[in-house]
Amino acid sequence: MNLVNPPTADDPYFVPAGQGSRHAIFPGVEIVTNATDRLMISVVNFEAGSIVPDHSHPHDQMGMLISGRLEFTIDGLTRILEPGDSWKIPGGIVHRVVALDEPAVALDVFHPVREDYL
Repeated sequence: MNLVNPPTADDPYFVPAGQGSRHAIFPGVEIVTNATDRLMISVVNFEAGSIVPDHSHPHDQMGMLISGRLEFTIDGLTRILEPGDSWKIPGGIVHRVVALDEPAVALDVFHPVREDYL
């Protein structure tokens, strides 16, 4: 793609790759988030074998696996996810994630915005 004016760090509409609020949320799990007033997107990087333990939050969450493999459990139902697979988690539902035998990258969307990830 040929961009006449590539995005900059202070651009109100476009975000350069890797820019945003960074958080190590569990050992081996790092997220980079960006948000509007009403919607949040995050890129989640998992090291092989990392675990997001059972938890829930009031935010609706949807996501898609970009690379790697994840064991994902939502409300007691477990599936092995591969690139292109998606999930949808209503607020308040318990879920957990285990990165399997390689690093993984996922894209997550939250509504409303998770204030703890800003």
